[in-house]
Amino acid sequence: MQTNINLMDEMKKVKRIAAPDLVVFVGDALTGNDAVNQASAFNDAVGIDAVVLTKIDADAKGGAALSVAYTIGKPIMFLGTGQEYKDLIAFNPEWMVNRLFG
Repeated sequence: MQTNINLMDEMKKVKRIAAPDLVVFVGDALTGNDAVNQASAFNDAVGIDAVVLTKIDADAKGGAALSVAYTIGKPIMFLGTGQEYKDLIAFNPEWMVNRLFG
């Protein structure tokens, strides 16, 4: 949770020691505005490079995805549209626009 200060401090330490090449935020699209708050807090703490959002298939429109990307200014890499690995799809802006307005 982004509200757990000790956990966020641990994440900062892990990033500092591990020095990853890529930091990906994986969030649940069903949390709505909380996904935005989580992504923002994690980005402030460790610096996110990209986003993966799960359960986009269960979200009525999928607006959380655009809100997260806009708020932290990072690209969405993948969307989870089901329960299996094959249900992880590369983000396609046209697919998202059709989902929102189609």
